[in-house]
Amino acid sequence: MKIYTKTGDAGETSLFTGERINKDTPRVGTYGAVDEANSALAMARAFSEIPAVKQKIYDLQKILPRLMADLASLNRPAKITESDVKQLEDEMDEMDKNLPPLKNFVIPGDTKAGAMLDLARTVIRRAERNFYSLARLEAVHSIDGLFLNRLSDYCFMLMRVEEHFSAKKAAVLV
Repeated sequence: MKIYTKTGDAGETSLFTGERINKDTPRVGTYGAVDEANSALAMARAFSEIPAVKQKIYDLQKILPRLMADLASLNRPAKITESDVKQLEDEMDEMDKNLPPLKNFVIPGDTKAGAMLDLARTVIRRAERNFYSLARLEAVHSIDGLFLNRLSDYCFMLMRVEEHFSAKKAAVLV
């Protein structure tokens, strides 16, 4: 089987449910942005030196194909659930307990993984904006919008954990 199919050469692609649509539609742009975020998360996981952060990123990467399937499908039940949103909220609450209170804007980039997590956060914010543009035009699962919103916050929290605990580790070495 060849990796190239030539079916997209005229500017169309197939949805997960088989329909053919133009590659520049809001739907394709939305799940494409989620795909980009997954790539940024992959880089963050590769750079992270904190096993718990690596695991949380990996766990996210296992959920994102369900989100992309929702966005690339028509007339199918949602694969993202309220429990997925709740899990992100619960994990953020736990992370927050181990971090100092925010008193200023955070400037990311103390670590490579932290910078990549912040990039993932901004790409997810774009996916969320795309999602709401799509929602004005077509039927979507509202839970996917909630999940995208929490997901960007989750990446922010992971970035804070990554940078806070990596900085602590480095301070001990000095």
